[in-house]
Amino acid sequence: MRIALFATCLGEAMFPQAPAATVRLLERLGHEVVFPQAQACCGQMHVNTGYYRQALPVIRNHVAAFEPALEGEWDAIVGPSGSCVGSVRHQQKMVADREGERQLARDAGLLAERTYELSELLVDVLGVTDVGAWFPHSVTYHPTCHSLRMLRVGDRPTRLLRAVEGLELIDLPEAEQCCGFGGTFSLKNAETAQAMVTEKIRNVSTTRAEVLVSGDYSCLMNMAGTLSKQATGVHAAHLAEVLASTRDEPWSPTVLPRDRRATAMPSCETATAAAPAPSGPAAEARS
Repeated sequence: MRIALFATCLGEAMFPQAPAATVRLLERLGHEVVFPQAQACCGQMHVNTGYYRQALPVIRNHVAAFEPALEGEWDAIVGPSGSCVGSVRHQQKMVADREGERQLARDAGLLAERTYELSELLVDVLGVTDVGAWFPHSVTYHPTCHSLRMLRVGDRPTRLLRAVEGLELIDLPEAEQCCGFGGTFSLKNAETAQAMVTEKIRNVSTTRAEVLVSGDYSCLMNMAGTLSKQATGVHAAHLAEVLASTRDEPWSPTVLPRDRRATAMPSCETATAAAPAPSGPAAEARS
């Protein structure tokens, strides 16, 4: 298949390891990945705070950037973020309709049908759960609110994780509870958000897992910050990073706890002399 990468603005600006890992994974599975250069924000921040009119130019740019999917040039669009894919699927058409932009609403709706979160693409479209990954670490998984409640990805991510060679998946207590990020929620309700993420990290710590995995780097950013402040020794990794890891190209931590003395990972210490450059695969996918 020819698949367009929706990297998300957070992924491009702050955590390129997630979109880069998505490219490595899909190319390893035999698919061609293209990177639309004109892509930017999907408009979620505007919509979530009620700025519908201001979101229109952002939505229009997104639709234009991924328009080749409507013309059959690309078979699917994938984003390593349940939050951003949720916005594309459930907000863009709604906003365009509400603002009287009928053609934009039509195109946004058609693009939404072709846009998938990573675990959806792998399981539902490509029909795979065992992607040939190798990840010799204990892992606990946090299902993000948007992927869980908006996209309803269900057990797709955990099915993929259970098929990874060497990976030990440990159930996270109260897994479906929010981590407290919620975008602007964590700014407007800082004390409540801090209490929520503190409780989440308390549950993560009880698992004694080496790595906290999730499908959204926005939520991982929030949780990894608290993991670092508390010097828990727990690493954070995106689902795409885990699935892209192999014996030949093993994962190496890029989001590290503060106290690195407590975070040595002997099982991959000799295999990884240095972290892979996350920008390489993404650059190769540009067309």
